[in-house]
Amino acid sequence: MHFHLTEEQKAIQDAVRGTLADSWPIERVHAFADGDEDFDRTSWDALMALGLGGMLAPDSGMGLLDAALVCEVAGEAAAAGPLIGQLLAVAAVAVHNPFSGESRGPEGPAANASWAPAFAGEQPLLDALISGEVVATLLHGDSEYAPSARAADLFLIVDRAKGVRLVPAAEAAIEAVKAADRTRPMSKVAIPEDAGETLFTAADPMAARLADAALVLVAADALGGAQKVTDMSVAYAKEREQFGQPIGRFQALKHQLAHMALAVEPARALVWYAAYAWDAALPDAPRAAAMAKAHLCDTYVNATRAAVAAHGGIGYTWEYGLNYWFRRAMADRAWLGSPAEHRTRAATIAGW
Repeated sequence: MHFHLTEEQKAIQDAVRGTLADSWPIERVHAFADGDEDFDRTSWDALMALGLGGMLAPDSGMGLLDAALVCEVAGEAAAAGPLIGQLLAVAAVAVHNPFSGESRGPEGPAANASWAPAFAGEQPLLDALISGEVVATLLHGDSEYAPSARAADLFLIVDRAKGVRLVPAAEAAIEAVKAADRTRPMSKVAIPEDAGETLFTAADPMAARLADAALVLVAADALGGAQKVTDMSVAYAKEREQFGQPIGRFQALKHQLAHMALAVEPARALVWYAAYAWDAALPDAPRAAAMAKAHLCDTYVNATRAAVAAHGGIGYTWEYGLNYWFRRAMADRAWLGSPAEHRTRAATIAGW
């Protein structure tokens, strides 16, 4: 059994990290946060050009663990765009494949997919999703909020109780709201119950698997953000001087930074295992996904709070940018359900 990333997986993360460093520097984050858009085409196209859109396609040779590693780096950079929704939409469409007239589900092909060519042109919808030309965002359960909703072409609705639907944006009423997360703005979305196409009913195991995959990918985003603010705090402690020496030499701050690192690093294994369990379809995969979402999102919030304290006054300024990760941590914690909700679910699955 391997407990470390392969060289290929490390190379994927390095490629994504380098791409975001070029296309999504902090100056661009500032400009985006100060604007009124909810989608950044430049950084999105740069990521899609790496071929990330097709990671969860069955024939890609990759799986949820690889996708989680990408989402980790996206969280580290506080990247804009509905990456999680895009990855899951590709997985859903590729497995169901209603637009080719074939289906893996018990009900056969979708009854009405006449709207699909309007988004893909001459290109099949799956290919357009993989390339990023068609943008899909995620609506989870009965939530009314989705990231990058105003820029999305499709909404992937994943609901354990009702199944999975794919809905064109033309059938949705979208209302911009003032979101806490300035790097991944949310909008309020209203969609009729009969809109779009049902890809999987609630009874289909794929509906639950997609819901679990979403939890793992949000946990991965939280992991990347928590690691980022820890690294920022350590770097600042080495540079900032008081009383003629770096503040990192002060025992109280040393302990604080050590506690941050000790909280973040072991949590990495939760994400990796949850993704591996999903890929291998292990019996405890649903519980592992719930635990990863609950623990990592709490860890992210705690890490950003500690980072603000470690930075002192500059940590509160807009210009420094630490607030982007603080706000994203709060958004990740609330999105797809609270830590308490998923701990309760994990306990129920375990029979406690």
